[in-house]
Amino acid sequence: MINRLTLYILSFLLFSMFLYAETSQEVKIKTSAQCEQCKDRIEKALNKATGVISSELDLETKEVKVVFDSEQTDIEKIKELISKTGYNADDVPANKKAYKKLPKCCQKGGHD
Repeated sequence: MINRLTLYILSFLLFSMFLYAETSQEVKIKTSAQCEQCKDRIEKALNKATGVISSELDLETKEVKVVFDSEQTDIEKIKELISKTGYNADDVPANKKAYKKLPKCCQKGGHD
């Protein structure tokens, strides 16, 4: 009985991993982030979003790497979320209202 249960669990896990691999994608998006506060703000917003599996912003390159489930979200929605947080996201400019709410040190490189 235990062997059969173990086999079912392993089968389920392997099947789940296969499905995950089929729908997950990774994208790098250039942002206007300036500092650790920006990094925290962007990553927090992304990691709360439906379909985002993980995000990590590299402050040296100002690129955020996002792993997401393509059945739940897409690149344009991710860029829009970054914009609504107050930052540029590739070709999508920062939302002006959100940008103005950022601390002054974070406003460099966004709207002038």
